[in-house]
Amino acid sequence: MPELPEVEAVVRRLREQVAGARIHSVHVERRSTIAPQHLEDFEVLVGKSIAGVRRRAKYIFVELSGGALLQVHLRMTGNLYVLPDYRLLPAAVRFWLRLKDGRALVFRDGRALGKVHLATAADVAQLEASLGPEPLDAAFTPAVLKGILKGLRGPVKPALMDQKRIAGIGNIYASEALWRARIDPRIAAGAVPARKVTALHDTIVKVLELAAESAYAEYSEPGTIAEAEGFDLAVYGRKGQACPRCGKAIERIVQAGRSTFFCAGCQA
Repeated sequence: MPELPEVEAVVRRLREQVAGARIHSVHVERRSTIAPQHLEDFEVLVGKSIAGVRRRAKYIFVELSGGALLQVHLRMTGNLYVLPDYRLLPAAVRFWLRLKDGRALVFRDGRALGKVHLATAADVAQLEASLGPEPLDAAFTPAVLKGILKGLRGPVKPALMDQKRIAGIGNIYASEALWRARIDPRIAAGAVPARKVTALHDTIVKVLELAAESAYAEYSEPGTIAEAEGFDLAVYGRKGQACPRCGKAIERIVQAGRSTFFCAGCQA
């Protein structure tokens, strides 16, 4: 599943490519992608121009003239990108907008689990209110992270991935941030010492920024987003391999149904 850095890369690319583009027509190739809405609901987009593209957690919002909004969630295999010619549609395109200049903004999704919805400002406001702070925003400070973790008895790794607490941190980068901060993912979130909370804040921001820059640089062809693409992973997916910091074998455990990779030698 694309994580926050990969989604951020998609958004940055789209901002460069579609600002001001006008919509010629709307096309739905798979009904479930827009359910429970219908193609007719999207006809209001014809003639509107794209005013901006932004991200909140792993959601993408395409802002259109007149206040309309497209809300996109990539899920497991989705991708949102621009084709230079609308006649070159590849397989697995589920939803697309033909643009007036002959290009197309396409939502491609091999497993057909992603979603595209027409949303109102009120819908988006309600969704955003249900999410925690953005870890790449300046408002996300060590003090904010300390407040989020305070009193939590469950392990710190699942707490970081709780979207209601912090928006957008996924499995890969939670493991990587904890490794960099030398924090055992099994420790109670509320028991993380204050000095390590500060270190964790710094590593969360650093890891996500580096991964977003890497994903942006590597994202060169349609439909080729890979998690952690170009980002040098220290522990994730490396069970049994030597820790790059202390040399002890990396371990894998399951927390909240997800794989956690860590080094018992230097994460304590």
